[in-house]
Amino acid sequence: MERILERLGRMTAAHPWRTLTTWLLAAVALLAVGQATGGTFVDNFRIPGAESQQAADLARAAFPVYGSASAEVVWHSPGGDLRTPDRRAAVTAMIEAVRHQPHVTSVEDPLAGAGVVSPDGRTAVGTVRYGREAGDLGPEAYRRLEAAAAPARAQGVQVSFRGLVVDVAFEPETGPAEAVGLGVALLVLLIAFGSVVAAGLPVLVALAGLVVGTALVLITGTLVEIPGAAPIVAVMLGLGAGIDYALFVVTRFRAELTEGHSPVAAAGRAVATAGHAVLFAGATVVVAILGLLFTGIPFVGAMGVAAALTVTATMLAALTLLPALLGLLGGGVNRWRLPDRASVPVLRRFAPGPGRPADGNSPVTTGGWWVRWGWRLDRRRAAYALAATVVLLGLSAPLLGLRLGTPDDGNQPRHWPQRQAYDTVGRELGPGWNAPLVLAVHHPGGAPADAALTRLAGALAADPEVALATPPTRSPDGRLALLTVVPRHAPQDQQVSDLVHRIRRTVGPAALAPDGARVAVGGQTAYMIDMADAVARRLPWVVLGVVLAAGLLLVAMFRAPLIALKAALMALLSIGAAYGVLVAVFQWGWGLSLLGVDQPVPIMSVVPMLLFAILFGLSMDYEVFLLSAVREEYRRSGDPRRAVVAGLAGTGRVITAAATIMAVVFVSFAAIDDTLVKMIGIGLATAVLVDATVIRVVLAPALLGLLGHRAWWPLRRPSTAPAGPAR
Repeated sequence: MERILERLGRMTAAHPWRTLTTWLLAAVALLAVGQATGGTFVDNFRIPGAESQQAADLARAAFPVYGSASAEVVWHSPGGDLRTPDRRAAVTAMIEAVRHQPHVTSVEDPLAGAGVVSPDGRTAVGTVRYGREAGDLGPEAYRRLEAAAAPARAQGVQVSFRGLVVDVAFEPETGPAEAVGLGVALLVLLIAFGSVVAAGLPVLVALAGLVVGTALVLITGTLVEIPGAAPIVAVMLGLGAGIDYALFVVTRFRAELTEGHSPVAAAGRAVATAGHAVLFAGATVVVAILGLLFTGIPFVGAMGVAAALTVTATMLAALTLLPALLGLLGGGVNRWRLPDRASVPVLRRFAPGPGRPADGNSPVTTGGWWVRWGWRLDRRRAAYALAATVVLLGLSAPLLGLRLGTPDDGNQPRHWPQRQAYDTVGRELGPGWNAPLVLAVHHPGGAPADAALTRLAGALAADPEVALATPPTRSPDGRLALLTVVPRHAPQDQQVSDLVHRIRRTVGPAALAPDGARVAVGGQTAYMIDMADAVARRLPWVVLGVVLAAGLLLVAMFRAPLIALKAALMALLSIGAAYGVLVAVFQWGWGLSLLGVDQPVPIMSVVPMLLFAILFGLSMDYEVFLLSAVREEYRRSGDPRRAVVAGLAGTGRVITAAATIMAVVFVSFAAIDDTLVKMIGIGLATAVLVDATVIRVVLAPALLGLLGHRAWWPLRRPSTAPAGPAR
């Protein structure tokens, strides 16, 4: 593989303009295809086999109106009853204006008995239904609703909106987050490389890969439904990984130049060595992320596909586009140096290659902080390994209190209309009105009997956690009946989850069993509960599949089973630490206000599954880079302890710089007004920092030192092993 990669690097470096032209044409063509095919991002959240999905399918089949997009309108009059003549006329005028808007099929008038009105008459809720999906309507539908609210607001009536139609207009944008992340990444690269040109290359290459990856995601959106948050997650991951991959290749190229190689030869060697690690690290990330396809939840799998495509594109850019640029620049990669910088690369090459002497230019004999730390760690490797493990377990401890759920509109920014509607409904009508359950009652052999429906309604009304149970509404053919149940608590409260499970397991069967009818509990709240349950059931299988696949890749690269096992265990520790920090921040509320979230929230159901796949792959990045350096020295010298110090000295600064860049990119995305993106950004940043410090600088080298020759079994030791310096 290394010979193939070296030929690839030499070829692209020798023909830079041909490579650059190919990349440019490919990017333009892919973007054109993506725009022409009209690929869009759709939040179609389905869980095949879930009871909430069954309820939704039954309702849509019997009541076609349930299959359309909708928006909920909340009117609130602080100054008095909405039913006074002036206010009623204003609300009616708004409803008539909305009724004539494009694609609107129906509008509920709560003041005429079609919606919900509070007992004091100051608050009313009605639903606007459309004949198209929310994604097809676009943000214009919400803007038209806002414009129609003018008459009501002129009479002092507060009008707010929520629902999928509204959410489309408030999809988070990555622009500001990208700018902040790129700015700090450039600063770190400037400090690390000391050269404007060398610092700019990783960012340029990552952006090129990001363009191609985004185009591929857009094209894929014409074949499968890609959720709206997927592009943000893909950009976050692609940007961080892309800069890191290019950074390692540029670092090795500069080191090869200082040893007298021509630009073409240096590019070939950089791709053969650092590029080899990039290829396996990137492949591990892609395989881990594609493990999300086995969750059985379509939109989670689609997010994995989007992220995998973007990482693949940035990885290919580092292996083909970057060596072409390096061959074109040659020694010019060190141009525009910062003042008072040495003339040698700051970030060291991994380790001496085969046939090079152990002394002189070896990382274990040239001094520096990393060498001193390596030998100090070697002398007390058992103590350091134990201390690092204790730290990781301490960070992971909050994981024991993990509660899965889905933050509702009450966790949106206060200036968003969804949050304003949520707060008004909860305050004026009761928190459970933000968490209505839709019960679909059906009979396998015909229609549910009236007596059965009466028993069910009575049992629901008697439940202490039910604030209201509406009378059943039968479908036109009478074969399906729908009931709405309003809980006493807010959507993300544990009592609501308990109520849903109680209706399914005891209340519903007890009331309907004599008749043979069945009930399916649906609605947005029930769907979120089913999502949490599905994740809890399937996460262990996803973990097992990803660990096995990544372990096999590591065995294929290093031919050392113990190395693969050690890497998998350490990856699990870093992921556990990230989960623990997420629980402490989002569930316990530690520092939550700094993220723009004003109250604790449960961990979103998809986050543990999504984070595991991404983090397991990313944790292998630094593992592969470190192990590649250690193995190179071990093959040369046969001294496992010396090899660990050489690997740590050769990669310590570059891994630290890479981790800093990636963490900053991830944290910058936490500024986006989307709770899912905030959780993913904080989780990824935490894991990367923990992995690059506690694990890669302490635990990994300590364990390698403890394992000694056993770590590389069945690799055969060299016949001679020069002694290391005095320790």
